[in-house]
Amino acid sequence: MARTTKKDDPLAPVTLAVGQEDLLVDRAVAQVVAAARADDPDTDVRELTPDLLRPGTLAELTSPSLFAERKVVVVRAAQDVAADTVKELKAYLTDPAAEITLVLAHAGGAKGKGLLDAARKAGAREVPCPKMTKPAERLGFVRTEFRAAGRSVTEEACRALVDAIGSDLRELASACGQLAADVEGTIDEAVVARYYTGRAEASSFTVADRAVEGRTAQALEQLRWALAVGVAPVLITSALAQGVRAVGKLATAPRGMRPGDLARELGMPPWKVDKVRQQMRGWTGDGLAVALRAVAEADEAVKGAGSDPAYALERAVVAVAQAARSGGR
Repeated sequence: MARTTKKDDPLAPVTLAVGQEDLLVDRAVAQVVAAARADDPDTDVRELTPDLLRPGTLAELTSPSLFAERKVVVVRAAQDVAADTVKELKAYLTDPAAEITLVLAHAGGAKGKGLLDAARKAGAREVPCPKMTKPAERLGFVRTEFRAAGRSVTEEACRALVDAIGSDLRELASACGQLAADVEGTIDEAVVARYYTGRAEASSFTVADRAVEGRTAQALEQLRWALAVGVAPVLITSALAQGVRAVGKLATAPRGMRPGDLARELGMPPWKVDKVRQQMRGWTGDGLAVALRAVAEADEAVKGAGSDPAYALERAVVAVAQAARSGGR
């Protein structure tokens, strides 16, 4: 490249934001723009999608300016750029213009891999933006958010927040920001419950947790909360099924395995294994069979075979909780 910078410098000639997590891609772009405007408040920012990036467009945007103004050019969905424009981009990567910062947001994967490889070969700064599909990844994200905000948070609070908010990273980031701004001292599980009552306490997984633990009254209370705030019945049967199956998987797992190996064997994060181990006390093989049948019947009912989904769910919750306590007898 014509100019050199540190690989972690947001003002590197070219930045690659690689992955499909939109929030992380947007943050990578925002970091570059912020750094450029800190250097020059009049920085011009141009964002382009593949349909707007035609042959000659890049050359026009990166041509020398009479006033030598700083410019940030962002190419979104770079994997979808047309072949003739990809040639121009590859040529530009070998000799980027002064005062221009190019950001390529690329989904990764096989599509458009030639451009991705060319940017890496040219020494582009790379920011990983992977989709966070596993609960453990979202838990790590929440921890990082609070750490970046300089806030102390308990592990239980992080888990409660992930359970309450779900898989949407933008919502998780917003919740972390709200708690960090509003709460003094350590953020604990009680704080999360206070802020997200109705979401944390009425989620389908909370219903399942109380049922699998054999706590009939609490499970029914949470079920009514969940239905009252609009949780879909099919999500509740799904959570019940996952909870019962998790107990079954752990009960039949090989004995004597190390915690990390056991977590990998079961496809669960280590904290989930610990949680299920506590929940499985009192369960037997017969109880698991009874619970699975009850959940399957409820699932069929809420998908159209029954006339009263709420009643079907109550029966399933009671059956699972009783199976947890009595082994299905």
